[in-house]
Amino acid sequence: MWTLLGEPGPTADREANREMKAIKKLVVSTLVLLGVLLLGPVFVAVRDGVALEADWASASRKPAGIMPDARSIPEAIVQVYGARTFEWRAPFAIHTWIAVKRAGADAFTTYQLIEWNKYRGKKMVEIDHGAPDRYWFGAKPCIIAELRGDAAASMIKRIGDAVADYPDKDEYRAWPGPNSNTFTAYILRHVPALKADLPPTAIGKDYLPDDRLVSTAPSGQGTQISLFGLLGVIVSPVEGLEINVLGLSFGIQFHPWALRIPSVGLVGGGPHPPNYCS
Repeated sequence: MWTLLGEPGPTADREANREMKAIKKLVVSTLVLLGVLLLGPVFVAVRDGVALEADWASASRKPAGIMPDARSIPEAIVQVYGARTFEWRAPFAIHTWIAVKRAGADAFTTYQLIEWNKYRGKKMVEIDHGAPDRYWFGAKPCIIAELRGDAAASMIKRIGDAVADYPDKDEYRAWPGPNSNTFTAYILRHVPALKADLPPTAIGKDYLPDDRLVSTAPSGQGTQISLFGLLGVIVSPVEGLEINVLGLSFGIQFHPWALRIPSVGLVGGGPHPPNYCS
């Protein structure tokens, strides 16, 4: 209340103090949250020796030696690859792509979406017949999912059709999408038998093309609700339970047990085969 002289009394002072404490608490909580979120990128940068400044023109695009020559592999193959993005983005996210090889073919076909293709007068959706396991501008790739044999052969046409039907082939936003991981997730929803689990580092996978709010999860298994890639949830036997807030995905995977952490990826889940993403 106010005094007779028009000055604030004890009640007003107490209310002002409560408001100031609430503001301080909000500021401190925000700073703590930002600090926690930055622990992941810092950990990745130190663990992987990420070069935060690099020259893309001289960055390696050589084959990583994960896959032998296609002519030495008789069966059909479908693979999903991921590699850390370029420069300062690397501690936060990965770039993903899909490679296929028909039975008896002498080369792989790789599908990926590359933003800077449009600045060179090319289509952003790139279809390439070189090595599927090339470094992504200095970052060594790893395998996210792989299928061989008749099961792989049966999904290669569906993958090609999904690539042709991708609705955002002329649109790109690094955050929250559509981007290269939005493209990969769109394709993978059409081949649920692959059960490809895009990790939480694949920022953009949660953006749903055509402004949809509900879809299958990127693995093609389970359900995803997403508000323009900024807020959403996935419930799936592959991804487990994953919550997306502002493009950052947190969650827990059940089979096998693992934590899903922004910037870091999957923690746990048991041993992984050589060249597979951990």
